[in-house]
Amino acid sequence: MLSGDERRRAPFFTSAIDGAPRWIGGVLCAVQGALLSLLVLVVPAVVAYVATSADPSNEGVGWFRSVGVGAGLWLLGHGVPMDVGGTTVGLVPLGVSALAVFSCYASARRSGLATRAGFTAGVLAYVLVASLVALAVGVGGWRLMAALLGAAVVGAAGLGGGLLARPEAPTWRALTRPVWTRVPAPVRVGSAAGLLAVAVLVVVAAVLSSVWVLAGRATVTDLVRALNLDVIGGAVLAVTELAFVPNLVVWALSWVAGPGFAVGDGSRFAPAEVVAVPLPTIPMLGALPTPDAAGGAMAYAPVLVVMVGALVGWAVHRRLRVERVRDLFVALGSLALTAGALTLVLVRLASGPVGPGSMAVVGGAPWSVAGAVAAEVLVGALLLAVPGEPLVRSALRGGRRQVRPGATTGTTGVDPAGARDGAENDTRSETVPARD
Repeated sequence: MLSGDERRRAPFFTSAIDGAPRWIGGVLCAVQGALLSLLVLVVPAVVAYVATSADPSNEGVGWFRSVGVGAGLWLLGHGVPMDVGGTTVGLVPLGVSALAVFSCYASARRSGLATRAGFTAGVLAYVLVASLVALAVGVGGWRLMAALLGAAVVGAAGLGGGLLARPEAPTWRALTRPVWTRVPAPVRVGSAAGLLAVAVLVVVAAVLSSVWVLAGRATVTDLVRALNLDVIGGAVLAVTELAFVPNLVVWALSWVAGPGFAVGDGSRFAPAEVVAVPLPTIPMLGALPTPDAAGGAMAYAPVLVVMVGALVGWAVHRRLRVERVRDLFVALGSLALTAGALTLVLVRLASGPVGPGSMAVVGGAPWSVAGAVAAEVLVGALLLAVPGEPLVRSALRGGRRQVRPGATTGTTGVDPAGARDGAENDTRSETVPARD
């Protein structure tokens, strides 16, 4: 028997009594997280089936069909396309993805053990559960491979975050030290600033999408009434639309960046213009911007991204120790590349087909939006970080002093070597105190 103090010190699943290996904890956390997020979607589908089973239109439809719908939506959140009535839906509901990640995170944080064996076993167990669900609903071929890949990403993100939140776990900084210590400081600081820029832009987009919902609440209400749903149907619709709310946030990010997004082939929702096409009766679409909300002052919405770039440019200026002039520009280049790459991933995940015909085009253009975000963030960062860096100012002043007027042509010439010497001398004059 263990004493009270020994029981308090003993890590979870490592007592001398049960003798369970450490990787068992990771497996249990993964299974618990997967089943929790799966049941959140399957249970409402089964309830809807039970509530409508007496409808003549549902004659011959088995209860497992409703389970398949919930499981299909769960797999869709892991990047597996879903067939609905002969139509392929490929738009990933990011809300389902977030739910799955959070379920794994909460399970691992509560009862996991921060070991490599536990993490690896947990990810493999989550992939196994996803593959079994996919096989149960008839998914095969490349879609099965997509399920395995998506489950690995979701499981690693959720379980990894949860295990790192455990008291006995090392900090993220200590865990990644062997990697980031090999990365040059300008690249490291710039990449962190790029991550910060995208996080701030997501917050801005969330606020903007909330404004859209409030402005279009009358249209949303009319669409809900037009569907004439009962309580069960309304609840199922609410759960489904909540799953796509994060997609709306990413669309708002595409809107702020300038290129905008599409909901239907031929449509465009951007600050400069709104070109709408006939849309299905989906209440959430009633929150999209109207033609009245385009042009004029709205056309300058990308300035918000430039302002975010200035904010993170100030962060780079404060954190980066500039030893050479190029260090600052390497950091700002890393900032822009990181912000663009993360935006590319977000926009790509939030885009995809949701039906036949025009509805095969939904979401933003990933490369256009990513390029716009990278350029706008870079401009803002340059405007603030470059003038605020003494070494860069010294180099510029030294370069100007080397400019000499042409003797006969009236042109000017710059001596690059002199500019460098001037920058070095000017830097020394600022940093070395004068002798008595």
